[in-house]
Amino acid sequence: MDGVQAALAASPIALVLLLMVVGRWSAARAGAAGLAAAALLAPTLFDLGDGLPGGTVAGFAGVLAEGLFTSMTILWILWPALALYEVQRESGALDTIRNGLRGLSERSGIQVLLVGWFLSLFLEGAAGFGTPVALTAPLLVGLGVAPVQAVVLSLLGHAVGVSFGALGTPVLAQVALTGLDPMALAWRAALLHTLLGGLMMFFFHRAQPAGGEPAWAAVAAAAFLLPSLALAWLLGPELPTLGSALVGGVFFALLVRRQAPPRNAASGAPALLRALWPYLLLVLLVIATRALPGVSSALGSIALEWRWHERFSGRMAWLVHPGTLLFIALVLGARLQGAGLRALHGPLGRSARRLVPVTAALVAMLCLSRLMVHAGMIDAIQAAAVRGVGHWWPLVAPAVGALGSFVTGSATASNVLFTSLQAQTAQALGLSTVTIVAAQNFGAGVGNIVCPHNIVAGAATVGLAGQEGQVLRRTLLPCLAYLLLGGALLMAWTAGG
Repeated sequence: MDGVQAALAASPIALVLLLMVVGRWSAARAGAAGLAAAALLAPTLFDLGDGLPGGTVAGFAGVLAEGLFTSMTILWILWPALALYEVQRESGALDTIRNGLRGLSERSGIQVLLVGWFLSLFLEGAAGFGTPVALTAPLLVGLGVAPVQAVVLSLLGHAVGVSFGALGTPVLAQVALTGLDPMALAWRAALLHTLLGGLMMFFFHRAQPAGGEPAWAAVAAAAFLLPSLALAWLLGPELPTLGSALVGGVFFALLVRRQAPPRNAASGAPALLRALWPYLLLVLLVIATRALPGVSSALGSIALEWRWHERFSGRMAWLVHPGTLLFIALVLGARLQGAGLRALHGPLGRSARRLVPVTAALVAMLCLSRLMVHAGMIDAIQAAAVRGVGHWWPLVAPAVGALGSFVTGSATASNVLFTSLQAQTAQALGLSTVTIVAAQNFGAGVGNIVCPHNIVAGAATVGLAGQEGQVLRRTLLPCLAYLLLGGALLMAWTAGG
């Protein structure tokens, strides 16, 4: 009976995948179908309304409230990101950036690596929470990459850094839950990514337009992955992604210039600096609000939050939220580029209108995820997996992390959801707790590339609303291959003690 219940609990997720990948449905339609299926199951076979004064009705209301609130926090990132792209396009700044990259190298493959790999990873390390895809996908389109390819490249490009995104937030959440050593967690997750990061770069290279350069792709992968492992080993979880993207990106750019010195590269430096102002400001704001002692905690304590029936809640630290920082960078960057505030009215209005169809997809997917969590459907899937897998658990531990990211849209949220269970399972099976918890973080990172609402957000920035299935079909295989090989590595690792 438990196996049947677990299969029924998994059926909404299976339905969403089937409709998007095989049926080519939009995320909004597939999410609505999955939500309807879950809504039929939650009050009958699961415990959505148990213990609530209002019963099932209160449960559905709480799920809807959480879904709407989380959608709002994501839309607050997408709106200024879209507007920034519009402003940069209208002002000619995107053309200037494209010409600047051509000044560094005329080869499109090099340009795609700089933006889709290093810039995506840097933004993941600095801000996380959807910022890399929202910003780099439009830039890739500006470089001549097709919209679907641009979103796929942005998703694949930041994947190996998600485990240490937003200055190590996913690991720090695990430390808070388990009390495990952050250094031990960090280097284990980084080692898994270092050993398998070349596979992600292989898929990244395959997703590039004609003109991708395999030798330079290998150099780019090593330039990030090796420093990432060193930083995780020596310093812990805060800097493996941010620091490695910066160090590796600078090394890569210098190597490119040395191999093929650009002609007249310095002549457009002032114009390039002006075009980059919004992005430079964003980086400075992120570092100031994340890394300066006392600033992060002070600003992060000012939040929009709510709680209902002790089971449903939401919190948005709006002063340090990536959307707020994007909005400030948009306004100040436009001023530094010589544009007044009135020049932002058009881009902001057009961006808001583009988000109307996106909102439906986000709400459907997020309500589905919150419904499955609160009804105990995720717990049912997890419990059945533990019983059925036993000592083969290391093989599937990364997949559990990816499932959490698929459902919640966040590696940090996945870690909050599943870290304690991973630790308890490891202890019950006599496995290394710190290794299995690190595997959870490893899987949670790669799960971001198939998360429906991440795909919805990325597709929205390049005008692909309703075509998200095209992106998922191209990221699903890399995700599955990465998880399978990661699980195999973990089996060998734990077998060796």
